[in-house]
Order: sequence, then C-alpha cells, then structure tokens
Amino acid sequence: MTVRALLIEDDETIAEPLVEGLGRYGLRVGHVSTGAAGLEGPYGDIVLLDLGLPDMDGIDVCRGIRQVSDVPIIMLTARGEEADRVLGLELGADDYLAKPFSMRELIARIRAVTRRSQRTATAAGPTTPAAPATTAPAPAVTPPAAAQPPPREPEPLVVDRRTRQVWVGGAPVALTPKEFELLALLTEDPGAVYSRQQILDRVWDPHFHGPTKTLDVHIATLRRKLGDPAWIQTLRGVGFRLAVHSGVPAGTPSGVPEAARP
Repeated sequence: MTVRALLIEDDETIAEPLVEGLGRYGLRVGHVSTGAAGLEGPYGDIVLLDLGLPDMDGIDVCRGIRQVSDVPIIMLTARGEEADRVLGLELGADDYLAKPFSMRELIARIRAVTRRSQRTATAAGPTTPAAPATTAPAPAVTPPAAAQPPPREPEPLVVDRRTRQVWVGGAPVALTPKEFELLALLTEDPGAVYSRQQILDRVWDPHFHGPTKTLDVHIATLRRKLGDPAWIQTLRGVGFRLAVHSGVPAGTPSGVPEAARP
C-alpha cells in the first residue's frame, strides 16, 4: 500500500528534494508551506512537520492536528534543543528528526512510526459488535475537508495591567508573572513586531544569559492558555507580535489595553 504523507515545510530548497526523494521510495507526498494550510489537511498516513513556519510555530500546528487526528507526526527542524524535543513529544509528536538528516534515516523513521501506528490500530480491534446485515452502513468517521466547519473565530482578549488580570471572551486566564509580562509587552503595540532580544531585555533582563528557548516555551504556553495560537504570530527570523486588534468589545473596562480578533 502506498504511504500518503503531508509535508509542512516553507523552505522550497528543502521541500522540493524531500518530495522528490520520498517519491522515489514510493511515498505520495502532498506539500504545503504554512501552518494554516497544514491544519486544513488532508493529513494522509503521516505528517512531516517543520517547526520554523512563517505564520505560526510548528508546535502549535502539532497541537492543532492532535485535537482532531491521531495521524503519526514526525517533526523536522533545525531546532535540536532538548526543550523543543520534549515539548513536541509531549504535545503528541511521534518522532523528532533534527536537520540536516539523510533521506535513508527519514525513510527509516517513517517506516518505524507507521508500523507502530498500524500495530496500535490492529491491537485496538473493533470496539462494538458487528451490526446485523439489515442495519444500514455507518457513515464515514472523518468527513471530507470541505464538509468540516470553518475555524472558530477567537474570542476577544483583554489585558488589565493595573490588576494584572487577563480575560479571553470574558473568561479569566491564569498566567504566571513572566507570562503576564510577556503578554503585556506584546499588547503595548498590537501588530508591532518585537525581536527575541527586545523581549528578553524587557521581560527577563538585559543581562539574561539563560537559554533563549525559555522564550519559545513561554510563547507556546501562552498560546495554549489563550486558547488559540493565532493570538501570537511568529515572524521567522524576526520575532513575535500580537494579532492586530480591530475594536474594543462591549464591557471592556475603561483604560484597559485590548487586542480584538486577529
């Protein structure tokens, strides 16, 4: 049986030889260059996911796929730090391959992951007795992409610096002090891009010498707590920004900085 793969990779110099090489090994590969397009699917039998995407972090793409599918995911990235590997695997990735890698190694990982997936599906077996012959056949479990409902629009976000409180759609969001300071900085000028160094200087310390992946972990946690990765956008090689606001929702306290739907 031909293995169908979805490659989510924005660098064409990497994607093109990958698609060609995987094709020589018998895989049928679909390629998209953004996280949003990757989330739309179809996922096929396995997803090959780059973490450094232009519109959103690959970690959030992994989380989004896991909310709707158990398809095997292999992360492909130049970010080989332990924090990235642990976070990706905890969010549901099945394997992690750091760039650069050989085609033979990637094929071996794909075969190993798909074998595990097939064994798990076989071991699970049927969960209900077979239906009588007169029973109408059950509909397909997964509807086609066109039939799936459109993504839900994010709720309004309100950040109150005076009380250090945050609400999404009227529901309070509990943040750690560093998470709040990071979000408050981004809300100072929604839509403006803050470089990694600017954020580390303002939120941590100008003399901070710890691992810069601390920032990535905090960004990923903030996106999860806010309920939608679209709130904080990644500009690859530049930094991060809060989604541009379009107005103040009813009930927003006077003087409270607010960023509306992205």
